[in-house]
Amino acid sequence: MKQILMIGAGSVGGFFGARLAKHNPNVSFLLRPNTLAAVKQHGLTIRSADGTFTVKPQAASNARQLPRPDFIVLGVKAYDLDEVLSQIEPVLTEKTVILTLQNGIDTEDRLLAQIQRDCVVGGVAYIYSRIAEPGVIEHYKKGAVAIGELMGNESERLLAIRDLFTSAGIPCQLSKDIRRAKWEKMCWNCVFNPITVLIDDHVAKALDHPEMTGVIRQIVGEVAAVSAAMKVPLPLDMPERVVKATQEIRDIHTSMYDDWKAGRRTEIDSLNGFIVKKGRDLGIPTPVNEALTAMIKTITEKEQTGPGRVRIEGAVVQPVLFDRAAIAALPEEHQLDVSTLMPGMKGRGIRLKGLLDVPALAIEADHVVFHASDGTYSACLTLEQARDHGVLVYELDGVPLPDTKGGPFRLITPGLGDLCANVKGVARIEVTKGPGRDTRQTTCPPSS
Repeated sequence: MKQILMIGAGSVGGFFGARLAKHNPNVSFLLRPNTLAAVKQHGLTIRSADGTFTVKPQAASNARQLPRPDFIVLGVKAYDLDEVLSQIEPVLTEKTVILTLQNGIDTEDRLLAQIQRDCVVGGVAYIYSRIAEPGVIEHYKKGAVAIGELMGNESERLLAIRDLFTSAGIPCQLSKDIRRAKWEKMCWNCVFNPITVLIDDHVAKALDHPEMTGVIRQIVGEVAAVSAAMKVPLPLDMPERVVKATQEIRDIHTSMYDDWKAGRRTEIDSLNGFIVKKGRDLGIPTPVNEALTAMIKTITEKEQTGPGRVRIEGAVVQPVLFDRAAIAALPEEHQLDVSTLMPGMKGRGIRLKGLLDVPALAIEADHVVFHASDGTYSACLTLEQARDHGVLVYELDGVPLPDTKGGPFRLITPGLGDLCANVKGVARIEVTKGPGRDTRQTTCPPSS
């Protein structure tokens, strides 16, 4: 295993990769462009209570530009696996060994299914570190790995990997049941990763509330039930083990908490979400994990914008975003068949009164501006005109209003005569105090 390729330089891959590179000149890194630029300029730095150091390894964003690897260490998030696999496939050989250090359960099986060769060694990382900035990792606690063959045997390649880690000062334990080790860590991850986000605090706050004991037991119980159904039974006292193991790291946040605070995507789908999905497949109820998954997604996922959504903003207490399903779910009294207004068009629309009733408008708000998605066309109506005459058409023949008909949302104002407004591709509804932007002519234009 002469040539070593680290995939990623985040909180896990960055720490272990830098430690390996400090002791081995044959370690290279496959990195994303922004991290690559930082490492090229300043090197990869580890700040730790054990000492701060910087390495300047060979790095690229294209695996073909690096030495062909004998050994690959995956240190990226589980949700990046498919992308990474497509990047490394061109440089894989019949002898390349891949070590996984991802959270979650199914990384190894996904790799084997794709590569169709016995090339995967399972791993578990025990570390608390975080990304301070691209190319800079702050290390706080632990920094060890457990590795094992998926069949439990002690192979030559397993011993060679252990020697690589230990020669770099990284504690490396050989596991005869790496799948169980991954499930045991899964129990911890499914408890404290989402809980630290929900309470917006470190793990001690959860540990110190006796009411959380039952919640932890339920979370771990659901994980253990799914694990057992997947032929990996866990100890009956697993909830107690999770709590006991956490006492010595009670001051930490979690990787999910750090990702949330940094605006990065979380691994909820690979943790609690995985338990929910497998539970459904196996007929095992997982209500607590399902609730945690839903709440974390609600808290951490950024507001989606773009085609198929319209946003009401401006002089409102809180902006509101609608998609077609949300509009269709508004009270039936505000829905209408647009054929009553536009003969020959069979579809649905929402009266603007119903739409504008959702956000709390500022007290002095008196106008509404409808902006087309291209930003070049807008129409301004008084709040009274919008409520009395405005209709947002969102459906045609049971499907989203097509762009060719002014979709996905089109404003029509039948009954306003010369003051009519017809805006295609409405993407933004702006409530204003006083008149807003209006690109219409003084007489009713045919359309945007």
